[in-house]
Amino acid sequence: MRKSFLEFYDSFYFIGIGGVSMSGLAKYILACGKKVGGSDNYAGVYTEELSKMGAKIEIAESKGSVKYYDVVVYTDAVKENDIQLIEAHELNKTVLSRGQLLYEISRDFKKVIGVSGCHGKTTCTAMLAHVFACAGAKFGVHIGGRDKTFLNGFYSGRDFFITEACEYKKNFLLLKPDIAVVLNSAPDHLECYGSVANLRSAYNHFADSAEIAIVPYGDLKVEGITFGYEKNARFCAKRIVCTKGRYSFTVFDGDGKLGNITLSVYGKHNVLNALAATAAARSAGIPFARIKEGLADFTGVERRFENIGKYRGARCIADYAHHPDEISATLTAVKKINDGRLFVVFQPHTYSRTKNLFQEFVKVLSGINNLLIYRTFAAREYFDDKGSALTLSHSVKKSRYGDNIEDITDFLRAVDEDDTVLFLGAGDIYDIAKYIINIQVTK
Repeated sequence: MRKSFLEFYDSFYFIGIGGVSMSGLAKYILACGKKVGGSDNYAGVYTEELSKMGAKIEIAESKGSVKYYDVVVYTDAVKENDIQLIEAHELNKTVLSRGQLLYEISRDFKKVIGVSGCHGKTTCTAMLAHVFACAGAKFGVHIGGRDKTFLNGFYSGRDFFITEACEYKKNFLLLKPDIAVVLNSAPDHLECYGSVANLRSAYNHFADSAEIAIVPYGDLKVEGITFGYEKNARFCAKRIVCTKGRYSFTVFDGDGKLGNITLSVYGKHNVLNALAATAAARSAGIPFARIKEGLADFTGVERRFENIGKYRGARCIADYAHHPDEISATLTAVKKINDGRLFVVFQPHTYSRTKNLFQEFVKVLSGINNLLIYRTFAAREYFDDKGSALTLSHSVKKSRYGDNIEDITDFLRAVDEDDTVLFLGAGDIYDIAKYIINIQVTK
């Protein structure tokens, strides 16, 4: 049996350790008894958790720290001229990207399930964690969000490793999963791929690389186990019923009825996430009774249609949606539970995504009567007027543009207790929304 990568090293340093994905990997390294350190620009819930677990965390860059560690790990957001990354190379440290470390960790497990797709990865991965826990399986999970039970990572044994497989910069192609799940192949990160054809080719390659591929019916040109609403899909959802925004349905495997599933989360899009999770779990040998139990046990992930409080009596929901398809799904879900007016604050995530999918954003946002488009969360990118929030706002009729928190609070002066406020985006809009809600209480 081959040696684990971790057996060759005693200490790991993470540049950008406060991110949800990086901190999840750091937690696993700590669970293996290794020394962990890291830096980030800001303190947060994940840096606090890691500190309590024994990691040495430094806020802001601190040259000199990496020399005390065997391996240095960096995120894709870290620039080549990062002072710590340069030092790591100068000292001939073993330097890995986040995706490379994820692959090495995955090799510690007997079976690997990789969940890919433009949207739904976090939810489906967390669903699988609940299913495997209900089945009593020995597993590890790496989640790109904060599940209410498993947070962003959990480890109980090495039979299965369940992880998100991110398509950004083709990171998911580094993984070698036994079961590859593709939830969808909607266009995104086109700045990395150059074309939709290249992106779809990468998804096909990811699916083909696994022993078992779980794919949406009619989407990819690969042999695999299909799921969907279509009757010819291998795993099919029928008799779908919506009760106050939550869905129940009957699952069929081929012509055979498996049973009924009732979800505890909102939105019809989660029916497909649950179907994909069911197909993957069945392929891993999990009985349907435990799948049903696990999916019912899953109550959601932070920032995925999360009720975060009230503002001026109006219900406030935060959702990570930052792609036109995701925004459409979230708007459909909120209409099922909203009786009053809907106010939407949307923060675009990266200039490149907004520019590449500009007309799609205009189309999905134009149907909103009360909309404020907040300044772009640039993430790793530099300003590009063609993909800015202001440019998008100018193209969406009836929308307002917001550049600061006061613009948001001014926009929300019109809400009352019968309304719903939806905060959308993958940037700092979540923290801004919670701040706005909290500050009204202290006034």
